[in-house]
Amino acid sequence: MPILSKVMRGEFNESIHVAYGVAVDEKGEVVYASGDPYYLTCIRSSCKPFQASAAVKSGAVDAAGFSEDEIALMCASHNGEEIHVKTAQSMLDKLGFTQNDLSCGSHPPYDIASHHGLIKNDIDLSPLHNNCSGKHVGMLSLSKQLNSDPADYISPEHPVQQAIFDQIKEFSKLEKLTTAIDGCSAPTPFLTLTIIADMFQQLASGHDLVLDRLYDAMTHHPYLVGGNNRFDTDFLTAMNGRAVCKVGGEAIRGFGIRKKDGSVLGCAIKVLDGNMRALHSSSLAFLNEMELLTDEENQSLEKYREPVLKNHRKVVVGKISTGIDY
Repeated sequence: MPILSKVMRGEFNESIHVAYGVAVDEKGEVVYASGDPYYLTCIRSSCKPFQASAAVKSGAVDAAGFSEDEIALMCASHNGEEIHVKTAQSMLDKLGFTQNDLSCGSHPPYDIASHHGLIKNDIDLSPLHNNCSGKHVGMLSLSKQLNSDPADYISPEHPVQQAIFDQIKEFSKLEKLTTAIDGCSAPTPFLTLTIIADMFQQLASGHDLVLDRLYDAMTHHPYLVGGNNRFDTDFLTAMNGRAVCKVGGEAIRGFGIRKKDGSVLGCAIKVLDGNMRALHSSSLAFLNEMELLTDEENQSLEKYREPVLKNHRKVVVGKISTGIDY
């Protein structure tokens, strides 16, 4: 059975979102699946830790002198809050680049208060507010380390992207990647849910020195990974170092979870219609079906389990109720 998120208006079911989930073990073998574990989808921003691994492996982050919180920002889909913008600017300063060198484009901060602050203070949007700015600064650091022309570093043929593809091929165990263009204009691959879950198992496994640095950065600095009122930040905080997760566009998320018996699982969840409102509850429904979260961890994430729906007058009109055995 797939994961079903029923959108309730009052006592009646108004809509249903369908999600698939899969969990794999240390051998990459499927231990549990809800829906098609081999469903092919775009990994989108869930790929960021693995894209960042190329800069870590090459020595680019050490050559630039990036701190651990700056490495975390390389893996982030952040809110564009002041801490995110300042961290990205610090990284650019260390490299000797400016925001004009970023090819991610600009969009308003996801954080409403930060967006309103820009308007009130008549501050223009910049690429630093883009949720992918940390990833792109990381790519610039890799370009500098490779002594390549930073112009058009997002081109699939550029040495930066070729180095990233090599890393993804290694983690995915694929000889060839099929890619498309992400929202930030960088290439992003299509992978099966099982492969994505396996990559996150590797991220949390503790067996790869490069991935270990990224795991530690994300778990030690969860606010840099997302920000205020973001599932990834709240999940990383609640799990207190024993798990990592990363969201991607069109409602996909990967998890790497260290179990108390010492084993490590990788999970991937995808809402088929791409609606993000069903992803958080689908994620928790899947993880709880496998009994991967403690009562305390669930309590910390309670607001995501069965989201309340309100209208424009803030009147409660319904909820999103999610489960597998529906």
